Amino acid sequence: MTAQVLVEKKKLEKPPLTIHTLGDRVLRQPAKRVKSVDAEIRQLVRDMLQTMYSADGIGLAAPQVGVHKQVIVIDCEPDKPEAPPLVLINPTIKSTSGDVSPFQEGCLSIPGVYLEVKRPAVVEVSYRDEYGRPQTLKATDLLATVIQHEMDHLNGVLFVDRVENKLALTEELVKHKFSPKAVKAV
Repeated sequence: MTAQVLVEKKKLEKPPLTIHTLGDRVLRQPAKRVKSVDAEIRQLVRDMLQTMYSADGIGLAAPQVGVHKQVIVIDCEPDKPEAPPLVLINPTIKSTSGDVSPFQEGCLSIPGVYLEVKRPAVVEVSYRDEYGRPQTLKATDLLATVIQHEMDHLNGVLFVDRVENKLALTEELVKHKFSPKAVKAV
């Protein structure tokens, strides 16, 4: 059994799911653990991957598409058809490095806004894959950042909540017609 839920890495004119944007209450609700990884969850994963590729994203959490389940899809290499996406169900961070690295982050739920966020440079995460098998992964660099960014969504936290430069944050949000009041600093 391959560890892949196969979908083509291409843009669809009509992606299967709608991505909610900053200000939608749905983004602030915590996600529930998945009780069993079944055909319904695998279909959700396929729909999420197609939606993510259609929006030129590299990560998508189920709450962003209005589904309150702890499901994340990630693909840091969307231009490489041979590189399988990562599916994390019920992810838990086991450990993080003391080193912090700043990354320009963006989010499909806040289109056009890119700001620096500091996060641990290395994370070890345990999760279930799309077949319900327990997995552990040690991630660094971009992947570590994306995992933490997407896991925040499972707790109703958005990357803008972690931006330290409040002036740049307000300017960017206003420029892209988002309300700075929608930010909930953590």
